[in-house]
Amino acid sequence: MAFTAHPEEVARLRRAVRLHLTEWGHDDLVDTAQLCVSELVSNIVTHVGTGTPGSLVLSTAGERLRVEVHDPDTRALPTLVDAEIDAEGGRGMALVDALADRWGVRLYEDHKVTWCEFGGEGVAGPLTPDGGPSMERADALLDVYATLKPPACSYDRESGRVRRRVEEESVIGIVTDLLHRLRAHGGDVDRVLDCAQSRLEAALR
Repeated sequence: MAFTAHPEEVARLRRAVRLHLTEWGHDDLVDTAQLCVSELVSNIVTHVGTGTPGSLVLSTAGERLRVEVHDPDTRALPTLVDAEIDAEGGRGMALVDALADRWGVRLYEDHKVTWCEFGGEGVAGPLTPDGGPSMERADALLDVYATLKPPACSYDRESGRVRRRVEEESVIGIVTDLLHRLRAHGGDVDRVLDCAQSRLEAALR
């Protein structure tokens, strides 16, 4: 279902979710799915921009419901943050994380898909951009780092329950250790950081 990212569109999409899930016999998931769709679409309005074209896709496989929200911006990735109770924003993806069995982001050359799943068997988990050798290498490196510095890292890819701050601290620790070694061997830390940033930006285009 195509939509244009406006706050007014959220109500129409919520009605569509209720209609489809009722027809499919998933009445028990209507309220939860509606809340997640509201947050995902509102996330596009807030972080990508009002008027952004998008689409909502609902699908089922047995007892499992999958919700996908597509938008053209591959740089503005949803982020799981710990917002204060009285904060006006920042709780959207935390709500999705709490309600969905699992969720993630799939990146393509010209768009991204933010998805969440409910019901059936599955492992709960936070943001997990899918696929690619870079992601596989990063997962392997985090696994190794967790065995070397367990107090600073509780990365557990199998359970999928990685608190965003813990994962960020683990990445910071890895980068810091590598840069410290590079500098100790006469390497140019600033040049390496600039090159890494350029490669990341190129990969996200």
